[in-house]
Amino acid sequence: MNKDPYGQLASALYSSVGKHTRQALGGVGAVLGTITGTGLKLDDFKHEFQDYLVAELPGVLAVPGSVMAGTPMLDVRSAGDLKQEETSSAKTEIEDARLSLALKSGDRVLAVRVNGGNDVVVVCKVVSGHG
Repeated sequence: MNKDPYGQLASALYSSVGKHTRQALGGVGAVLGTITGTGLKLDDFKHEFQDYLVAELPGVLAVPGSVMAGTPMLDVRSAGDLKQEETSSAKTEIEDARLSLALKSGDRVLAVRVNGGNDVVVVCKVVSGHG
């Protein structure tokens, strides 16, 4: 039985490259998970991550100006007619503001694996689109 050594080598290389490619891509991509009392449980992984990262969005918070109008409540101690009052606030920008996720146990989240699947970053909380 004389087998082709080059064919065996090519077959072994093909198998090995395929295996390494599946391993490398297996730890990449977004996945849904659930925050637990002690960590993060991903839907496609049986173990819980107790050490995970959470995305934070630094930037400038811009609050538009607004005007509120209304009539104050009646105070029996005051005399006279009540008049409508307006309160306004100017546009405000807050430098170095950070938007952080406030997560609690039971929250569903979208997570991304990084560093070959060794680390997990929670990107956002996920809620139902049906109310």
